[in-house]
Amino acid sequence: MLNDYNVEVQTLFLRMMVTNAELYTRVMNIMNPKNFDRTLRPVADFIVDHSKKYNVMPEPNQIKATTGQTIETVDDLDDGHYEWFLEEFEAFTKRQELERAILKSADLLEKGEYDPVEKLIKDAVQISLQRDMGTDYFDDPRGRLMALKSSNGQNSTGWPSMDKKLYGGFNRGELQIFAGGSGSGKSLFMQNLAVNWAQSGLNGAYITLELSEGLCALRIDSMMTQTASRDIFKDIDNVEMKVKMAAKKAGKLRIKYMPAQSTVNDIRAYCKELQIQTGVKVDFLCIDYLDLIMPVSAKVSPSDLFVKDKYVSEELRNLAKELNVLFVTASQLNRAAVEEIEFDHSHISGGISKINTADNVFGIFTSRSMRERGQYQLQLMKTRSSSGVGQKIELAFDVDTLRITDPEENSDNSTVPQPSANDIMSKIKTVSTITDSIEPETKKVVADVQSSKLKSLLNQLNK
Repeated sequence: MLNDYNVEVQTLFLRMMVTNAELYTRVMNIMNPKNFDRTLRPVADFIVDHSKKYNVMPEPNQIKATTGQTIETVDDLDDGHYEWFLEEFEAFTKRQELERAILKSADLLEKGEYDPVEKLIKDAVQISLQRDMGTDYFDDPRGRLMALKSSNGQNSTGWPSMDKKLYGGFNRGELQIFAGGSGSGKSLFMQNLAVNWAQSGLNGAYITLELSEGLCALRIDSMMTQTASRDIFKDIDNVEMKVKMAAKKAGKLRIKYMPAQSTVNDIRAYCKELQIQTGVKVDFLCIDYLDLIMPVSAKVSPSDLFVKDKYVSEELRNLAKELNVLFVTASQLNRAAVEEIEFDHSHISGGISKINTADNVFGIFTSRSMRERGQYQLQLMKTRSSSGVGQKIELAFDVDTLRITDPEENSDNSTVPQPSANDIMSKIKTVSTITDSIEPETKKVVADVQSSKLKSLLNQLNK
């Protein structure tokens, strides 16, 4: 690499572009006339404008007539010269853009505008030419599929019925959103996922911008130990023992409170500091929840939900890619969804901006009676990894331990939804069909049957 891209070197860049239009085509995505010396900037501007307007490189005599500068062609260029040009022009552009970003950042820092600085520097550092030609579809299908399986890092959600709809579970680097109304259980779903993944041996962090760390931990105590929330303090010794036993097989789990209006940079900084202090690299992140985060890359009014959520969603998904983690967050459904039993994109608070960015979006549907019966329903509002859009997932909910499980897992029926009192009364009414036309002896038999059924149903309710 050259240490000093002086005027002579910059002139050579322009001469080589004029000599071979293909070279210019290969670097046009990073070509910025502002990077050139002031004496050469008119030539660079003319080349860019002329090629855009006429789809052809200007001739040296056109450049001379328009700018007054002499740019001659270069003789006897070969492949080695082309490679030199591509490498050096990329390095030159990156250096110039980074220098300009640093100077602009200084002005922003003086004004106290810190958030845009990182984006300016990152955009400059990430400047590069497109040399990757993509995937040759017909070459090595097996290797291609195995590489995809390995790189995606797909993990089970812990709920087999959901895994089936998603063709295996969640992929690392993707953004998953659970959408529900106030009190619908958004936090419960993310806490249950955190428990599922921790129990499978993954390391992760549950970041709450709403509930306290203590309350979140208390809920997870109940889920992890299968102890009713109301009995946690009554049976604290047993809970402590179960948590310590679970820790021997589980991955690491951190619960961190951050104030509302925090940014993705705050979350990124926390993950880095966690790794430095503990040596633990997170495999999953649960963010409770998206609507309480503010964007980094733009100043947006909190009341402008569409724009705010657009930036936040994009930044969260970029963070998931950057950290290569399983990433789950939640979002509010709007008032229009309150009376609905089928959700669509119009029911998402803030509009469709976050749905466009997310990889999977699940609508949480429940009611008081469903909760009493131990039932939750997820509706797949969007999915990129499968054809499950519009399908529904039935899950079981234990109101005592707050554990959300898959009915297919419950072979012992320990968490199968229990019938409510209304269900039992309706069953009794449907079978009570004794009439006067039945003989007395038959009535006695039927009454005995009714009595045994009643006892059975009441016993089932009291379990």
